[in-house]
Amino acid sequence: MPPPTRNPPNRFSLEQVVYDEAPPAELTVLEETARSILSENESPDVGFRFSINPYRGCAHGCAYCYARPTHAYLGHGAGSDFERKIVVKVNAPELLEEAFERPSWRGETIAFSGNTDCYQPLEARYGLTRRLLETCLRYRNPVAVITKGALVRRDVDLLAALAREARCRVTMSIAFADDATARAIEPWASPPSRRLDALARLAEAGIPCGVSLAPLVPGLNDGDVVRILERAKEAGASHAFTVLLRLPAEVLPVWDERLREAFPGRHARVMAAIHEMRGGRAYESAFHQRQVGRGERYRMLARTFELHAARLGLRVAMAGEVQAEGPAAGPRAEATTFRRPRSQLDLFEG
Repeated sequence: MPPPTRNPPNRFSLEQVVYDEAPPAELTVLEETARSILSENESPDVGFRFSINPYRGCAHGCAYCYARPTHAYLGHGAGSDFERKIVVKVNAPELLEEAFERPSWRGETIAFSGNTDCYQPLEARYGLTRRLLETCLRYRNPVAVITKGALVRRDVDLLAALAREARCRVTMSIAFADDATARAIEPWASPPSRRLDALARLAEAGIPCGVSLAPLVPGLNDGDVVRILERAKEAGASHAFTVLLRLPAEVLPVWDERLREAFPGRHARVMAAIHEMRGGRAYESAFHQRQVGRGERYRMLARTFELHAARLGLRVAMAGEVQAEGPAAGPRAEATTFRRPRSQLDLFEG
């Protein structure tokens, strides 16, 4: 198990707390009464417009998490603070119902989660994601879930109902083929073996499922691509996508520290490959460039992914895509299933 991760300097604070040695990383839960719950995405290279994040910070502790810098906006660090100081939006379900009742809401697909994982461990205690899904079902609003939390199995009943009554898809994020490697980089997330079990359970229930092989890390998990795709297909996946490792702002020092500690013999080789695929840099921030790489080595990796996905009959999706899957899918997929319930009787109408 990795030690607590150092918090890189906060760009938004002139004062920094420096410890002689890392303090114990105990979980701190910060309950928040949020002002809004729907986030609107304007990035042209992400496949959703609206997303919900009932939690800020993520106890999964993935070293590569691109959401780490957002914790700095709250005055916290992007290292162990991001992993152990978790903000809980306790009024999230009520805010979503308020949003659904506004005349301006048109029933677009909502992504769970666009930032931090909606099925991280605290969900077992607070149940916010489940209550949000219940609201979506009541209003028949389409949803798309991406997670690496096996806790998603708990909500198979709701997700299956959404797949029948509206539109729903679940994408399981699996970056590593073996549990040991995943534990070193994603220390408190469900191991890949349990994620695959959860994917199989969801698929058996008739829920459209897929796999996100992200991030793709040259020199670390590029040899896992075929095995992950094959196992996901066997579990019932119908789509797949991949994203090259992103290291914006404070993510870079957190990733560098964890990689060096977990895989000292691979560190130099992995970082050199990342720079090679990023044109000599650790990160490319431009839209349509930040999720892909350049050069012959990257093209070979991307081609391997595409060829094996095609061989297995997996549709290659774009990152974060929320394409319609359900009763409204097809030529009129843009026609939402959303409707405002007039009475409790509406819940039982066909």
